[in-house]
Amino acid sequence: MKNLNQETVEEILSGVIDPHTSQDLVSSKEVNEITVDGDKVSIDIVLGYPAKSWEPELIKMIEAAMIEAAVEGATVTVSSNTVSHEVQEGVKPMKEVKNIIAVASGKGGVGKSTLSVNFALALSAEGARVGILDADIYGPSQPRMLGISGQPQSKDGKSLQPMNSYHIQAMSIGFLVDEESPMIWRGPMVTQALEQLLNDTRWDDLDYLIVDMPPGTGDTQLTLAQKVPVSGSVIVTTPQDIALIDARKAYKMFEKVDIPVLGVVENMSTHICSNCGHEEHIFGAGGGKSMAQQYGTDFLGEVPLDRSIRENVDGGRPTLVADPDGVISDNYKLIARNATAKLAMRKKDFSSKFPNIVIQQN
Repeated sequence: MKNLNQETVEEILSGVIDPHTSQDLVSSKEVNEITVDGDKVSIDIVLGYPAKSWEPELIKMIEAAMIEAAVEGATVTVSSNTVSHEVQEGVKPMKEVKNIIAVASGKGGVGKSTLSVNFALALSAEGARVGILDADIYGPSQPRMLGISGQPQSKDGKSLQPMNSYHIQAMSIGFLVDEESPMIWRGPMVTQALEQLLNDTRWDDLDYLIVDMPPGTGDTQLTLAQKVPVSGSVIVTTPQDIALIDARKAYKMFEKVDIPVLGVVENMSTHICSNCGHEEHIFGAGGGKSMAQQYGTDFLGEVPLDRSIRENVDGGRPTLVADPDGVISDNYKLIARNATAKLAMRKKDFSSKFPNIVIQQN
């Protein structure tokens, strides 16, 4: 190509759409550097979200666009860099946690906790440092799902070391009480316990902390909205009308407390018979997509109703661990990339960059 320069390459890249952000690479500010030396072109892309398994695909997309524009032999590198994003006004961000993402459903029984743990594991598989906070004080399930037993250690007698499993940092009231002991607590005790689990855990340099929310829109959700620095939320539903009613309530709750909803995930979207291969929409079809369209938010992806998903979490080896390269794991990775890509497009938090100004009198 004649007159090959940086502007020409940038124009070509403006035609490459990142499917996770739904924007081109230039508009989404994912082009970090372009170097043109004669007929040699080097392109460095830095994504604002983890996408380790998808980076080779993006390189192919860029190379194809360059070849189509008669630019041969371009060198393309892709990496990711996760930064902190804005939280609710008046809530102070956490030093060791860049972004907190709440996973909510509005009701129980839609597979929210299973989605949460596989969401966290998918982000880790894509290259992020991830933790998970089990915010369901009455019915904690993450210890069982992550295959963790024992109690967290305290080095100073004041704070707790997070438990670790499959490269995930985890904290749950389930680590501190017997699995069969009921939590007969009133609301204030529950909210205090949640705050302590979050703030008294020594999280270690997390890109994302996934909060597995309890069902409903009560005290725990209000505490999360008022005191926990949440960067974004994900709504989990099934296609069933009765689940969508409560999912809409969860959406409205986040909307009222100024926590952005990154999108909707449809769980148990379809069932494929393990014997004959027949596909059937047991709980209805398209409910999650229609809800996302109704509220002008993104549809992040769907997960089928599959026996292996339940068996894996019951056995303490979630799908991302038991079958990391399987189709269902790919679904979870896509959901994780879509959610964090939407977060990456939001305003960044620069509070940690500003110096503290101290006025001293002589």
